[in-house]
Amino acid sequence: MYGTIVFVHVFSAVLSIGPLFLLMPSIKRLRNVDESSESAFLSVIHVIIRIVMHAGHVLVISGVLLILTGPWPWYTSWVIATLAIMLLSGVFLSTGFTKVLKRYHLPESNKGEILTVLNRTSWIYIGLLLIMLWLMVQKPLLW
Repeated sequence: MYGTIVFVHVFSAVLSIGPLFLLMPSIKRLRNVDESSESAFLSVIHVIIRIVMHAGHVLVISGVLLILTGPWPWYTSWVIATLAIMLLSGVFLSTGFTKVLKRYHLPESNKGEILTVLNRTSWIYIGLLLIMLWLMVQKPLLW
């Protein structure tokens, strides 16, 4: 059973990081499309964010199951650091993507600035996820 949970955990980690790399070309193309194609690219971006969000939920649940059934206690330094970064990235995901995308269709919004924020947010989120990935794979003793 533990091996299955590890597989689900790793697969959900891939699904929570991988689609973000599709976000960059979508954002780049969105800068130069006409209004008729704009909604299609925004739909792709919304789907990517949904996949990342739901994969993150599976990642958290499988991570909790791994801590409960595995050999590492929850108070291990790398587990605590991973949890802290996970909470930070959860807040960051909701404010950095969802709220920014809601502003996209407002009449007074600067679409170029919003796309720049989305691109920067994507790279920051990828960085946070890679730090968590490093913590989970390397399991460093931080304190």
